[in-house]
Amino acid sequence: MRADAMIVLFTDFGLHGPYVGQVKAVLHREAPDIAVVDLFADAPVGNPRASAYLLAAYAAWFPAGTVLLCVVDPGVGGTRPPLVVEGDGRWYVGPGNGLFEQVRRRAIKTRCWDIDWRPEYLSASFHGRDLFAPVAAFIARGEPPPGVMRQDMEDRRPDWPDDLLEIVYIDHFGNAMTGLRAALLPPRARLAAGGRVLGSAMTFSDRPPGAAFWYENSNGLVEIAVNQGRADRELGLAIGSPVDIVS
Repeated sequence: MRADAMIVLFTDFGLHGPYVGQVKAVLHREAPDIAVVDLFADAPVGNPRASAYLLAAYAAWFPAGTVLLCVVDPGVGGTRPPLVVEGDGRWYVGPGNGLFEQVRRRAIKTRCWDIDWRPEYLSASFHGRDLFAPVAAFIARGEPPPGVMRQDMEDRRPDWPDDLLEIVYIDHFGNAMTGLRAALLPPRARLAAGGRVLGSAMTFSDRPPGAAFWYENSNGLVEIAVNQGRADRELGLAIGSPVDIVS
């Protein structure tokens, strides 16, 4: 077992129903002494593009040696390749559908493997449980990726921007995260979203109740909020809603 081993779940499975529980059961069976951390069970559903920007921002919070089991896989059972990606010491296991695009761009050093291991039983529709979970456990135990180094770039998405001027996630409080890193904006930049022009603030209490604004969230992304309100409802924002830089 790796001394710094931890398995982090990043999925769009939701918490209602059996899916996360079944994945955790496999992880417990294959790597019973390794901690499993729930990061996202509500990543943008069936949307690896939006999820890619979210994953890149939040994975950076975890130390080298972490294994991130990432499943946002609308093409499950199809032609997309199953991958292991290593970026700056973190390990990512999941579908090669663009989900790891931003991680690979932002890492100083990356490697990628095609997973050629297959379990005795592989369902057509639940590779997260049957394929990706066991492989994540193998790597967390200190085993090498079960496959060969990827030789082509067919899984990459060169047409996706480095930062995405769209809403990529709505949190429990109705705050709307974008795929844009706040460090790329001047502090007094104004953004247009939901038919409104928004100024910036350091935090919620810097604005009166009911005021909409943008701020740098705790993971470095531009986030749109309403103090003591829900930005999604009050501005009509949803995943995919565009955001523009006004000045």
